[in-house]
Amino acid sequence: MDSKRMVNWSWNEGASDQAISELMAMVAISLPDDYLAFLRSHNGGEGFIESEYLMLWKAEDIATFNMEYEVADYAPGLLLFGSNGGGEAYAFDTRDSSMRIVQVPFIGMDLADAIPIADSFTTLLSGAPQ
Repeated sequence: MDSKRMVNWSWNEGASDQAISELMAMVAISLPDDYLAFLRSHNGGEGFIESEYLMLWKAEDIATFNMEYEVADYAPGLLLFGSNGGGEAYAFDTRDSSMRIVQVPFIGMDLADAIPIADSFTTLLSGAPQ
């Protein structure tokens, strides 16, 4: 993580091995290693990456939030893991093995509106353009 670009961050304590195992069982996919390492260290948090706000959800909340937002119905293949604190969600695009990060609106959620924003979770946190 490029901490110089990350401003006013509030981090959670790391996720337990049990929380991560339960998440992986619920979503039934292999999550990227850099994201799993992040969960073990911080299990979510929020703050700015330069001028962009980012809320990263806890491992324990991801499956529930994806179900509540009906992602499987409106944007199958996406796994939401956070938001900008407003109307946009951040998700892994699980339809491709690279699992790029996309931004998608909560209201009117549709795969056609998913915008690729980073090639990896690490790239997302760095604030670097893709």
